[in-house]
Amino acid sequence: MIPVQDSPGQERRHLPLVTLLLIAVNVVVFVYELTLGSALPGFVQAYGLVPLEITTGRPLTAAAPSFVYLTLITSMFIHAGFLHIGGNMLFLWIFGDNVEDSLGHFLYLGFYFLCGIVAGLAQVAVSPLSTVPAIGASGAIAGVLAGYLLLFPHAVVRALLLIGPFVTFSRLSALLMIGVWILFQVASGVVDLAGNGGTGAGVAFWAHIGGFAMGLAATGLWRLITRRQTRAPEP
Repeated sequence: MIPVQDSPGQERRHLPLVTLLLIAVNVVVFVYELTLGSALPGFVQAYGLVPLEITTGRPLTAAAPSFVYLTLITSMFIHAGFLHIGGNMLFLWIFGDNVEDSLGHFLYLGFYFLCGIVAGLAQVAVSPLSTVPAIGASGAIAGVLAGYLLLFPHAVVRALLLIGPFVTFSRLSALLMIGVWILFQVASGVVDLAGNGGTGAGVAFWAHIGGFAMGLAATGLWRLITRRQTRAPEP
């Protein structure tokens, strides 16, 4: 299911400056990756999220930041190929603009990084001794999806469906689309944990799960606080 347009049920009030900025930074970093040639693997190893570096607090390569916890952030802007960055940025654009519109620019930016950092820590938790770098914005974007689900539970998404050899467009509820996506992540994460010890076999399922869980928790807390403030009697 590839989303191409959403109908959240309300008009967007502001230009999604933060979402556009995040997409731009990701694209610039990816273009830089394309210029690295044979140096790309070293760049990914240095600035990707290496679980063993996080658990020990020590870099494994001279090129890595001496403060290795910075890779919890730098890894969010590195992608493995055109499909990787294309899919992530598409999901960020479709769902992120409306979440930003609800939370506000600065709170949304903090929310995005919080979800991304927790996503990285979740992947570290299930494979603490792995030396394979985890990269990509999908953990943070999983948090954005969770936020969208809580903020716009009745939204409808127009999606391109790829069913075997058949390709068609369909309108789906956001609840169904995002719900199926996270259920797939959980199922895949459990299978991966049992078979590969959580190394992901190329996909950081537990980062997606961690980011999504953080997105649910943070958005739920924000809604609770704002509702209480709205209902609070004036002195």
